[in-house]
Amino acid sequence: MTEQLTLLCLFILFSSSLSVGHAGAGAAEKNPFTPKAFAIRYWDKEIRSGLPKPTFLVSKASPLSAADAAAFVKLAAGNALSTKLPEFCAAAKLLCFPEVGSSLEKHDKDANFAVYRDKNFTNYGTGRPGGVDSFKNYSEGENIPVNDFRRYSRNSAGHKDNFLSYGSNGNVVEQSFHTYATGATGGGGEFKKYTDDTNVPDLRFTSYSDAANGRTQSFSSYSENGNGGDQSFTSYGKNGNGPKNLFSSYGTESNVVGSGFSNYAETSNAANDTFKNYGVDMNNPTNTFSNYAGGGNGAAERFSNYRDKANVGADSFSSYAKSSNAADVGFSNYGKSFNEGTDTFSSYAKSSNGETKVGFSSYGVNNTFKEYSKEGAAISFAKYTNVSSSLSVSAVSGSFVNKWVEPGKFFRQKMMKEGTVMPMPDIRDKMPERSFLPRTILSKLPFSVSKIDELKRVFRASDNGSMERLMRESLEECERAPSRGETKRCVGSLEDMIDFATSVLGRNVAVRSTQNVNGSKKNVMVGHVSSINGGRVTQSVSCHQSLFPYLLYYCHAVPKVRVYQADLLDPKTKAHINHGVAICHLDTSDWSPTHGAFLSLGSGPGRIEVCHWIFQNDMVWTIAD
Repeated sequence: MTEQLTLLCLFILFSSSLSVGHAGAGAAEKNPFTPKAFAIRYWDKEIRSGLPKPTFLVSKASPLSAADAAAFVKLAAGNALSTKLPEFCAAAKLLCFPEVGSSLEKHDKDANFAVYRDKNFTNYGTGRPGGVDSFKNYSEGENIPVNDFRRYSRNSAGHKDNFLSYGSNGNVVEQSFHTYATGATGGGGEFKKYTDDTNVPDLRFTSYSDAANGRTQSFSSYSENGNGGDQSFTSYGKNGNGPKNLFSSYGTESNVVGSGFSNYAETSNAANDTFKNYGVDMNNPTNTFSNYAGGGNGAAERFSNYRDKANVGADSFSSYAKSSNAADVGFSNYGKSFNEGTDTFSSYAKSSNGETKVGFSSYGVNNTFKEYSKEGAAISFAKYTNVSSSLSVSAVSGSFVNKWVEPGKFFRQKMMKEGTVMPMPDIRDKMPERSFLPRTILSKLPFSVSKIDELKRVFRASDNGSMERLMRESLEECERAPSRGETKRCVGSLEDMIDFATSVLGRNVAVRSTQNVNGSKKNVMVGHVSSINGGRVTQSVSCHQSLFPYLLYYCHAVPKVRVYQADLLDPKTKAHINHGVAICHLDTSDWSPTHGAFLSLGSGPGRIEVCHWIFQNDMVWTIAD
């Protein structure tokens, strides 16, 4: 009898309708017809090493009951899984964004929200005369928070809004302001800490202070220390009259972040905008200003530090001060990166008039100006420097590099020696907790960039929202052509992972991961070291998590590696605290010269081997000893 038919029979036997979570956890573990029980039997059939099954991996198998699995298989086969998405996500332990309902609260009196989360403010503070609204701790430390302000302080007069801490320390954060202070007169808005220390943020201001009159807005700290994600202002200060906007610190020390301003201060009158620190100390940022201060009248725009000390990345100003009238626009420090990125000005001060003044005090290397016009404008370059090109990797101090590469993230093979004291990076898993899907459900779901619209329907993902973005990015990485010598596959079920590992290494395999997270961000002492496969150069399969609604691993095999496992000790007490697994890549010739390993260790592609620990919930498969 086929697996599908078996599950269908079970569905008829156990339930005639969807009954999520009808069986307790203990019953599910003992039931031989659950997806987890099937995965365990599959392991026994396909793997011949005879080693105990690793509990850390078996625990990731689908927790669905037999009846629920059969019911969801039927829904998936009929393209109807989205009709029971909340039940499916809860029972299968998936990553699904909560649906936030509308709120018609108008808040006519001063409001003070000490702690708040997951709220849709449909109409907040519209037409408020004076007063102060304050959010002290908004969605702080939340996992997958989704917040939406549709109309905030619209047409208010002399009204002040405070966000003391907004979305800080969140994981997979989605925050949206559709219209913020549109048509407001006077007053001010202040964000002191906006999504600091977040993981994979998706932050959107669709319309920020458009058509405002004499209003002051400030971001004291915007998305500092973020990891991944995107921030965008679709329309910022458009058609404003005498607005004043200040970003004191924007994206400082963030990692692989994309930021976009589509219409910044367009056709505004007497605007005064300042970016004190924009993209400083960022790693591989992508920043885009599509239309900056276009058609403005008497505006003053300032960037004190733009992309200073950034590592690679790409920045673009598509239209800067175009058709402006008597504007005063300046960059004090532009693009002085220690490691070159790519910066482009497509249209700079074109068709401006009225003695518009534009200047660069310090201008970095590897930048391009297109459609550069001096007609009607006084444009000056005080300094054109090659500072970035003169700073080689070897010349960068260790403390500076550590802004990009955490100490201990990469190390040399000689460090795998008993008695070595070394820093351990933060090996904690920062991904949302999820489970594999059963293969019977997984096989019925689309999995390709070309079918992203189908996936969006299944998981109710909004257009250009966080869910669509994270799915698209993971799919693109899964579909990327393998590098030289690499064999790769993305797997969403335990059975698929077993199949890939055994197809590369054979059936006599073992899978290992670092035992726990003890020692993270501290110094550790290497205790007893053992070499897997006798220390021989071998092949392995490494599996790393990707961000997707269900648990998805990017598994790949690369040749010429050595794998080690070692006891890890407290350097002071010599007490055993962890058992680490490390992999050393002996052939780095195809790695990028700007790879973090070379920033941290020096040297370059093909000249040294690079080792790293296996982080929590990642793993490495090898031939069993």
